[in-house]
Amino acid sequence: MDRGAAESPIGVFDSGVGGLTVAREIMRGLPAEQIVYFGDTARLPYGSKSRETILMFSRQIIRFLQTQGVKAIVIACNTASAFALDEVSRENSLPMIGVVKPGARVAASATVNGRIGVIGTEGTVGSHIYRDFIRKIDPRITVIEKACPLFVPLVEERWIHDTITRQVAERYLEQMKEEQVDTLVLGCTHYPLLRSMIGEVMGDRVTLVNPAYEAAQELKRLLDSEGLTNPGTDEKGFPYRFFVSDLAESFKEFANSILPYDVGMTQKIDIEEY
Repeated sequence: MDRGAAESPIGVFDSGVGGLTVAREIMRGLPAEQIVYFGDTARLPYGSKSRETILMFSRQIIRFLQTQGVKAIVIACNTASAFALDEVSRENSLPMIGVVKPGARVAASATVNGRIGVIGTEGTVGSHIYRDFIRKIDPRITVIEKACPLFVPLVEERWIHDTITRQVAERYLEQMKEEQVDTLVLGCTHYPLLRSMIGEVMGDRVTLVNPAYEAAQELKRLLDSEGLTNPGTDEKGFPYRFFVSDLAESFKEFANSILPYDVGMTQKIDIEEY
């Protein structure tokens, strides 16, 4: 193991705060690892933007994360995982993973009746990346997809337990219940914050797949296989660093509401410079 490389941080990025659910799972599952997180809060949402735009944004963010000396990158955004992961992985020597493939693999193994639902942004659902990857694993599986664009602003307003959010969830998920899916992929990193409500609406017979958790497990396997796992012997003063392209204070407040760690400072940078 290259000790210097192993003690370098992991880069995590998302269009905004949703990727904090991935960072949270990494903090829980890999407590020795340092994290550099970037939230592209000036340019969200990604879900309604074109593939070319998402690819350009992803390249800029990766260049920034490389200046921070990261040893691996997690694209903690379903839309960017769908539109950019394969291409930026070919362009860079850094190990990279997204959130789509780990979630799709778990969903394919979890279903009993062969009917899987996928909810996500318009971009993720429109790309059909979950459907295509699941059907590569098992072409007999039926995948029902549904864009749920209102979930993101409701989460960012912190209306996580609000009656309005419940009504929206019931409306969005009606089709999934009619289609009798037995497994539902939370295909946007904001959605795990609505997990309990979505679970109540769908019922306890439906398995919810959280790609944020599965991505953290995939990262653990990747670091082990590459010899990059931090041995965790050195005390680090600032194990987690947070950067955004705008709205640093509101990002920090949201982060402190969901992370098992007190975020003392979030730094705004001009991502266009990269």
